[in-house]
Amino acid sequence: MEQNKLYVGNFPYTMDEAQLRGMFSPYGEISEVALIMDRDTGRPKGFGFITFATQAAAEKAQELNGKDVGGRPLKVNMATDKPRPRSDGGGNNRSRW
Repeated sequence: MEQNKLYVGNFPYTMDEAQLRGMFSPYGEISEVALIMDRDTGRPKGFGFITFATQAAAEKAQELNGKDVGGRPLKVNMATDKPRPRSDGGGNNRSRW
């Protein structure tokens, strides 16, 4: 399975989608940029996801990990799927003795 989605974190809250796209576009074609926003304030939370057209581009873009952006070291790594909570219908997953 091709892994072409990156987690990008610890960037300044002032950074917008266009700036993030501009920083990563030299590494290859970007399919999607998802900037995670705070529900209450509507401002960026300082992390997001970038999906590249190819896995090779995503791997190359990991070079930006640790780069200083606005006085903060950028965190860049392959995104992983968040495990979804298992629903057993009972609301409680503890074993009963």
